Amino acid sequence: MNSKAIANGILRAVSILLGVLLLLFFLYKIQSVIVYIVIAAILSLIGRPLILFLRKRLKMPNVFAVITTMILMLGLLVGIITLFIPLIMEQGKSLSLLHIDKLEQDLEDIFNEIYIYFSSKGIDLIDELKHLDITSQFKTIPSLLNTLLETLGSFSIGLFSVLFITFFFMKDSRLLKNGLLTIIPSNTENRFSKSLETINDLLSRYFIGLILQISILFFIYTIILLSFGISNPVVIAFLCALLNLIPYIGPLIGACVMFILSMTSNIGLDFQSQILPTSIWILFFYSLAQLLDNFVSQPLIFSKTAKSHPLEIFLVIIIGGLLFGIPGMITAVPCYTVLKVILKEFLSDNKIVKSLTKNI
Repeated sequence: MNSKAIANGILRAVSILLGVLLLLFFLYKIQSVIVYIVIAAILSLIGRPLILFLRKRLKMPNVFAVITTMILMLGLLVGIITLFIPLIMEQGKSLSLLHIDKLEQDLEDIFNEIYIYFSSKGIDLIDELKHLDITSQFKTIPSLLNTLLETLGSFSIGLFSVLFITFFFMKDSRLLKNGLLTIIPSNTENRFSKSLETINDLLSRYFIGLILQISILFFIYTIILLSFGISNPVVIAFLCALLNLIPYIGPLIGACVMFILSMTSNIGLDFQSQILPTSIWILFFYSLAQLLDNFVSQPLIFSKTAKSHPLEIFLVIIIGGLLFGIPGMITAVPCYTVLKVILKEFLSDNKIVKSLTKNI
């Protein structure tokens, strides 16, 4: 090999490296657009069964079926947002969220009641919490409100973008598929196309199963909160059910949210005889609902929709969390499902792949 060939090889390697770096930089700059496309793809998968139902059973034209589906989705979104307005107003009144001095006074009253309760049990909370400065934590509220306004502006732009992309993904289900096939080598197009059909079907069933899981928890949580006379039970139940989208960590956050909101809903009552027992009972029944979800609902739903063993799902979620944190836990099962389908199509003779994909 002469020096000219070596120089050409080095230049080629450098060019490829620069090309990859430029591509990564470009993808980093348009990450918001990528997120919009991913969300739109998920929404189109969720809406796919309804579109097929409207087209095949009700004989609707494709465009009208898509528009009807999107209107229903928008109605659901508006309904969810509307649900949270009473909760915000109620908590704003009871906790005086817009008046920091009153908020600090309310928290001080609750703390005093907690202190009296634990003092009766021989526990001195002052020694444990003497270095805790609660009031300083609320000085950041104005900046948080400004951040919230900026987030709302970005949310509006993102919502319009997602809806626009979703409409065309629903209208032409082959649009995303054809876009992906353009970057796939020609000799693997047929196999990749077959994989995409399977992926679409499995992911659509998975996301619908996820909605079913959340709906079951929402129903149970609502009954629990109604039984104890908590204000805005539907909204609190929906929020806590929605947190279950984050595997394992989400239910813990939901437990804290439900416990705190159940306590703040009863401000003014006696802490020892009413507030604390009620909140503990709510947390107890919340735990029972989680056990039902973990050992009954999830295994049944996800084994049918993702076609994976519950142990597989557990390990995949844990690995996703260790590698990528909370986003990794949320996306672990869909990504694993996609990977299994591709491996089955291209490495079907491998013993390990056969074992993992026997149910697909």
